Amino acid sequence: MKKQLTFWVERYLYAPTFIDRLISYTLLPLSFIYCLVVYLKYLFATPQDMGIKVVSIGNLTVGGSGKTPLVSALAKEYSNVAVVLRGYGRRSKGIVVVKDKERILCDVAQSGDEAMIYAKKLPHAVVIVSENRKEGIKKAKEYGVDLVFLDDGYSKHNIKKLDFVIDVKTPNRFCLPSGAYRELAWSSKEMVLLEEEKDFKRISILKDQTQKMCLITAIARPQRLDRYLPKVIAKYYFEDHHDFTYEELKKIWDKEQPTSFLVTYKDYVKLERFGFPLSLLDLELEVEKRVFQTINNMLK
Repeated sequence: MKKQLTFWVERYLYAPTFIDRLISYTLLPLSFIYCLVVYLKYLFATPQDMGIKVVSIGNLTVGGSGKTPLVSALAKEYSNVAVVLRGYGRRSKGIVVVKDKERILCDVAQSGDEAMIYAKKLPHAVVIVSENRKEGIKKAKEYGVDLVFLDDGYSKHNIKKLDFVIDVKTPNRFCLPSGAYRELAWSSKEMVLLEEEKDFKRISILKDQTQKMCLITAIARPQRLDRYLPKVIAKYYFEDHHDFTYEELKKIWDKEQPTSFLVTYKDYVKLERFGFPLSLLDLELEVEKRVFQTINNMLK
């Protein structure tokens, strides 16, 4: 039931049918109230200087936008950094140091899938999960880093930071619950809007390819992968941040009899412990120099 509801919401927000649009228009009064509340929250927030440079990568809409690969692409170019994020889907609470400058300190259940991606792809970085981003940044400062990358931090208006916002195209341009927007690009807020194919490009890297691959993925709007996919014998979509079990994977393996599961990095960090052969579809980003120049100007 949860899976069906998740996929319906994704369709409703990003590829609405005629009926979906009617529902959307009916909910507009709630959207206006929601948007007003969010705007007032922004209006009365006072950005606090955290005593360290902070770069936020965010988006205005719900669902996947490429924040994780963009943070990874940016952070790997700086030598003494930390990544701070909420850690959505983790089984822990409060502040958890997922990785210090040398080693990973917890498992994916405690960190959440996105934080574990950073821990594995950024061997030089400190990775911290915290519902309270200010506390997470304070913890990062204890490790003596020079720069903090804040994953999904646009709405944290009480933190002084450089805001990069990924522009996600959707035909449903209203605020929740009528549309996909969690928040709008307020005219008085300084931000840098980034567009795919203009400011960054995705590069598909296929590792450990086998003859009969079965796609298994739990990312938001999984149809986004179609343009990068090699030939697969079947596709299995799960809701974003799904917590896989051995039993459901074994059932798919016995039914399809593949030579490997094809997964994204977000899935890989959760599936590697089960022992099935995995092929990795790794989507990395090539970022334009002007984006780094914006960060360098802030650091100066």
